[in-house]
Amino acid sequence: MDQQPPADRAASAGGSPTPTCYRHPGRETGVSCTRCERPICTECMVSASVGFQCPTCVREGSGTGHSPAASRPRTLAGGTVAADPRLVTKILIGINVAVFVLVAAAGPTLLNDLTLLGRAWDPTPPPGTVEGVAEGQWYRLVTSMFLHQEVWHIGFNMLGLWWLGGQLEAALGRSRYLALYLLSGLAGSALTYLIAAPNQASLGASGAVYGLFGATAVLMRRMNYDMRPVLVLLALNLVFTFTWGGIAWEAHVGGLVAGVAIALGMVHAPRQHRTAVQAGTCALVLLVSLGVVIARTITLT
Repeated sequence: MDQQPPADRAASAGGSPTPTCYRHPGRETGVSCTRCERPICTECMVSASVGFQCPTCVREGSGTGHSPAASRPRTLAGGTVAADPRLVTKILIGINVAVFVLVAAAGPTLLNDLTLLGRAWDPTPPPGTVEGVAEGQWYRLVTSMFLHQEVWHIGFNMLGLWWLGGQLEAALGRSRYLALYLLSGLAGSALTYLIAAPNQASLGASGAVYGLFGATAVLMRRMNYDMRPVLVLLALNLVFTFTWGGIAWEAHVGGLVAGVAIALGMVHAPRQHRTAVQAGTCALVLLVSLGVVIARTITLT
């Protein structure tokens, strides 16, 4: 039996068409401004004490004359609510996959040039050259964060990034989420550089992903969610970290600690000084990471 299209069923039942946003006529919505009762889409929804208000009513009520962008709804951490809450996560996954394909096609030479390495002799000609972070190749601290050699390695990391990243990006906002990811990965690289043997190569996005684990735990605690699922998953990953050979546990621990610290500053910052506290927290993690790198470099040179 054929099924009647929804629009036809609404018309036959005498229903009215779905209202559209008064500022974006092409967007259907079921939400209305609590003051003027005009329909508003998610981009125009400004959180109020009761329900949502439209940007026009917010400007008229406050007398600030702010632009519509200033009246957009904010995330828990103060970021702007985006239409695609996973855009940065998709871009990060795309970069990791692109680097994986590029390295697979280029061969081991490119892999050796980008991996995290403290200080070691270069076996390739010319003989006697030394390479590594201690020799001024600081870019390895960052490039290694997007580098994978095995399919299972990138597969596990990208699954973790997709599962954790989307929720954090929606809760923090794009810029704050990107800062969390990059600083967690850098902290993981810094701790690996500090503790691991100078000639031990390390690579992978695990430090950044563990930072997302730590931030997820902080966020769920802040929102009074059941933390048992993420804690169990984190515990299982830590067991693998310390029992499975060939894993740079230093990157995992460094990323996890940095992720917790950054998330605490992001979601618990007082509203009146939120941006300053968040920027200060990120700056502190960055300075500590750079301090660790500088101290280790001094001991190796």
